[in-house]
Amino acid sequence: MDLTQKIISLTKQKGFIFPSSEIYGGIQGFYDYGPLGVQLKNNIKNAWWRSMVQERDDIFGLDAAIIMNPTAWVASGHVSNFTDPLVECKACHKRFRADHLADKIKETEEFKKRSLSVEDAKDWGKVLEGVECPDCSGELTAPRLFNLMFKTYAGPAEDSASQVYLRPETAQGIFTNYKNILDTQRVKMPFGIAQIGKAFRNEITPGNFIFRQREFEQMEMEYFCKPGTDEQLHEEWIARRLGWYVESLGIKKENLRIREHEKSELAHYAKACSDIEYKFPFGWSEIEGIANRQAHDLTQHQKFSGVDLSYFDETTKEKYLPFVIEPSCGVERLMFAVICDAYLEIEGGRTTTTEATKEAETVLRFSRAMAPVKIAILPLLKNKPDLVDKAREVYQLLKPHFMCRYDEAGTIGRRYRRQDEIGTPYCVTIDFDTLANGDVTVRDRDTMKQDRIKIDTLADYLQRK
Repeated sequence: MDLTQKIISLTKQKGFIFPSSEIYGGIQGFYDYGPLGVQLKNNIKNAWWRSMVQERDDIFGLDAAIIMNPTAWVASGHVSNFTDPLVECKACHKRFRADHLADKIKETEEFKKRSLSVEDAKDWGKVLEGVECPDCSGELTAPRLFNLMFKTYAGPAEDSASQVYLRPETAQGIFTNYKNILDTQRVKMPFGIAQIGKAFRNEITPGNFIFRQREFEQMEMEYFCKPGTDEQLHEEWIARRLGWYVESLGIKKENLRIREHEKSELAHYAKACSDIEYKFPFGWSEIEGIANRQAHDLTQHQKFSGVDLSYFDETTKEKYLPFVIEPSCGVERLMFAVICDAYLEIEGGRTTTTEATKEAETVLRFSRAMAPVKIAILPLLKNKPDLVDKAREVYQLLKPHFMCRYDEAGTIGRRYRRQDEIGTPYCVTIDFDTLANGDVTVRDRDTMKQDRIKIDTLADYLQRK
């Protein structure tokens, strides 16, 4: 079993991630998040919100509706341009993204000679000449462009007049609310609007577990600024966002890198864009993009809505449409990166003071901030009522301060291992000395060091940890 499959198996066994509607066979590109998964996601979102909104005076929060007036998606270009090239195998009828099939030939001299923009189906047809179905070696159809937006209807009639879309990104809700924030929050340039929310893309080939899905959460911030200041701010945001992954999520620096987009791969509205990439088991892949979107979005929405979206600077008496720097990341991709980065296999296991094993042991070394469960409370024996009662008392003492888990099943060594597997930083054991002296054993997940701490100082001790 390769590393990706080991991680997928662990996340299901321990209650992080489940295939959606699995009892019915599941549905490709959709996942559900169990007790540990939803807590890890919340930890990531809370860390992002704290750094983007809570700790800053110039960024404001927003929660826009998933379904918008459909004209907004015409203005943004999503109705006409939010497409991927689709091909189908004539033999097995499986469908693929043409650009994914072409990945292996993009670096060939023949591809470079063609100098194709590959922005339309005709160009992709030329690129894929001679390429066979990767599953059955069958012949592929000519590429056609496939719009990734999910369509639905608002109201009782299912006709073109009531057709709407599930948003493929959260950014457009920010742009359409830009004037509302400007008018109600008394802001000055530069300033930002941050949002966390669901987005939906009808991906042709979702894959790599939760890396590419059809339903996911985005964390996006649009930072509005005066034209001319955008290039410096773009560089500042790249450095700031890279540092956040190390400092707030605890990801190892060597597993992160910046990749600047070539001019040929930039979106038509972008002046520049850089990706933060993580070294997943399947290779380096994007977890966040930081783009200079210029004034494209506000220009389009001003044009289609007829509403003046320009900013007037009271100090300089200048009027302009702001440029925008956009850091954008997906919650689930970050979650996957955090799990991969924390995953550790120890051959032969680890020896504790109570139990030794020769089995390989899995440990999730989450940072303290990211760990879904912070503290486990463990009575030494479950058949001793005094120990169980005291353990329950300690559990109630700590619950208001930390995400805690009470566990009394199995030997103490096995329970330590269970907590290591889900990344719990500290285990608190209640033993017979606890009953006599009022102290407990606190075991550190990473060092395995054990300290005796008085119960009346335990919460403070763990807060400092």
